[in-house]
Formats: sequence, structure tokens, C-alpha cells
Amino acid sequence: MVALLGLTWGATFLGIEIALRGITPFWLASARIGFAAVLMLGIWALRGGQLFLSERRDWPVVIAVSALSTAVPFMLLSWGQQYTTSGFAGVSMASIPLMILPLAHFFLVDDRITPRKSFGFAIGFVGVVILIGGQAFETTGAQLEPFGRLACLCAAGCYAVSSIYVRRLPPIDPVGLAAILLAIGAVIVIPLAWAVEGPPPRPPQETLIVLAILGLIPTAAANLLRIVVIRTAGPSFMSLTNYQVPVWSVILGASVLAEPLPPSLLWALAFILSGVALSQWEALKRLFAG
Repeated sequence: MVALLGLTWGATFLGIEIALRGITPFWLASARIGFAAVLMLGIWALRGGQLFLSERRDWPVVIAVSALSTAVPFMLLSWGQQYTTSGFAGVSMASIPLMILPLAHFFLVDDRITPRKSFGFAIGFVGVVILIGGQAFETTGAQLEPFGRLACLCAAGCYAVSSIYVRRLPPIDPVGLAAILLAIGAVIVIPLAWAVEGPPPRPPQETLIVLAILGLIPTAAANLLRIVVIRTAGPSFMSLTNYQVPVWSVILGASVLAEPLPPSLLWALAFILSGVALSQWEALKRLFAG
């Protein structure tokens, strides 16, 4: 599941870049979540529609997870990728494990920071600094590119916080949780898209096909896999996915969209992946040993 998620999310940024040619960013996010919500709600209904979430105090957490794992990061990524490359968006996702490390240490009892993790965190942090450094901004020439890059990094932060929240939820049906998260996300993002960008546009057929694929695979199916991995193996192990995401996004962005590969982007990728690999060495050994 970790390997499949890496490839799927790595290719997502390529799909977003293509879809933005025919639709505005917030409506792109709305279409992704809307397609996925309808699909997952249908599957959940066929399974009986049981959620097993009895405590009222858990519902605010579910709403927060929905906003941080779907609505907010989808809008940030869709908006940010207007001004930056799909490769940068993918590399920025590699900073998620670096954000998860301190969050897991303070909020999860079974995922503490060790000296090796701290050293890996420091190496990875150097990569993030390079990632947002001056040379890294010289790729598309767009006036708002720095803000586009910041939006991508903020989306990564949303994913990190939501991973901690998902782990802290009580026992719950993963299919039902995925369906509810996507449904709440659709309720959040569609009115915002209408308020900011007006009525939904009529995208060309090519864009509709890309939107359907984005909703089906990297949103609905991948969201379910993400929940299963976090609930069974923890958010830090889930962060292994982000080793692969930037690699695939950079490769696909360069090969399909002819996006540039500046040295700063490649150096950032090397530092970030080295840092997270060192910090999660035990998880890597379990992955390949099992």
C-alpha cells in the first residue's frame, strides 16, 4: 500500500497541472473531492453505512481531519500549482515526515523522537531550507511563485497534522471514515469555490476525464489506503510514502510536461529524502523485511 500510494500521489501533481489548463483551482479541488465523495459514499452504503463512532466529542476531530486532509490542502495545491511546477509541489510533500516527527513525539505515546530521528530531522530541514531558497524560486518566472510554493508547503503541513488526528481517533470503519471525510470536505470546498470563483465553469472533455481520474484514484482510493496505513501502522510509517512522491512528481513533470530540473530542486530532494530515511530507518527495515 505504501508503494502504491507513492506512485499514485507522485503522479497526482502531473494530473493537477494538466487539469488547471481547463478549470479554475478551487473548482478543480471541488471536482476532485466531489467525485471521490460520491464514489466512497456509494461503497460505504453498500457495506451497510456503519461508522462505529459513538462519542460526540470525536466529531469535531473528524471535521478537523476532513478540512486538513482534503478541503484545505486540495485548494492550496490547486492554487499554488498555477504559479509553480508540479515537481516542486511533489518535493514539498517530502517535508511531511519532518513535520510529523515532532507532532508524533508530543501527541502519540508510541512514536517518540530518538537521536537518530533528530539527526535525520536536521538533515531533512536543510533540504527544506534549500527547497524554499532563492534559487529554488527561479523556475517558472511567475510573479506569485513564492506564494505558490508557500501554499504547497502549507498543504504539506495540513497533511501532517491530519495524520496525527487520524491516529488518535477511536476504532472506526476505515471505509466509513474515508467517505465521511470526503463528504465533509465537499461541503466545505464547494461553497468556497462558488463564493471565490463564481458558478462552476464548463471544462472541456479532456479536463473532465482528468478530473474524474483525480477523484477516483488519488483522492477516493488513495484516501482509503492512507487511512488504513495510518490506523494500522501509524503516521510515521505512513510518511514512508513521501519518500517516493517527490521522485515520481519530478520525473513525470520533467518527462511529460518538460518542466525544468534546477540543481536546487535536486539538492533539496537529496537532503530531504536522506533525512527522512535516516529518521525512519527502523520502519524501512520492517518494510523491506516484511
